[in-house]
Amino acid sequence: MAAATSVVVLDRGNNTTCTINLHGATVVSWRVNNQEQLFVSKQAVFDGKKAIRGGIPFVFPQFGEWNYGPQHGFARITRWHLEKNPERMPSGDVEAIFSLMDNEFTRSMWSYPFRLTYRLILREKELHFNIGIYNPSKDLTFSFNLLLHTYFKVPDVRRCQITGLHGCTFIDKTRDGAMFQEARDVVTIGEWTDRIYQNTPQEHIITNVVSGRKMRIQKYNFPDTVVWNPWIEKAKETPDFGDDEYPNMICVESGHVSSPVILLPGTAFEASQILQVM
Repeated sequence: MAAATSVVVLDRGNNTTCTINLHGATVVSWRVNNQEQLFVSKQAVFDGKKAIRGGIPFVFPQFGEWNYGPQHGFARITRWHLEKNPERMPSGDVEAIFSLMDNEFTRSMWSYPFRLTYRLILREKELHFNIGIYNPSKDLTFSFNLLLHTYFKVPDVRRCQITGLHGCTFIDKTRDGAMFQEARDVVTIGEWTDRIYQNTPQEHIITNVVSGRKMRIQKYNFPDTVVWNPWIEKAKETPDFGDDEYPNMICVESGHVSSPVILLPGTAFEASQILQVM
């Protein structure tokens, strides 16, 4: 039975796989021709309680600190349901669908009925994410944040460049949330970085990821892009993150976080992302 396991694997053949932990529906591995594309800390905790440090945690219904529950919301620390087992499509691509509905645990923090669906498609050099959020209520409107907290694995973060951020305004969480405008053509990282870039374009490219390749991010209905690296001091302060791991990861996160999505009764919201190894 699928329900008894905690890990689901999509296998496309040719050593191209995607592994999802049902705790948070967290993508914990994406291998393309046997090369891991995602960073997971060696100190990540897999206890079915704590959020998994790395891969692609699913942030909902709150981004950041939350008065009513854990940071980044409950979706990343709740066990999801495997709605549709991995299945090979005529194209050879492999698809699986995960879902989460309100339950006693979620309602203890956030008293709204909701339904989330998360469809993953593993292609030859791409991973597709399709998210649907539905409000089944007859009379309650709710608002939420949504973000895919992707940790990319890189040989040296100082050599990465991120395109598509020139001219965008950003909230700098390392400087008390002050607003700035990005003047650089490409963004590089050489210090503690925690920024919410607003109204970003639908595509970013990150250079010098695994094996010196490029990673393309395409996104739809995700108006924000968060860029994060804890650097030396913050890495030391984080118990489930190795002190020396920060050079080997970069978070470039598609989100809807600087303003919330407002979902009226009986309506749905959809967002999607495609990651492509170039």
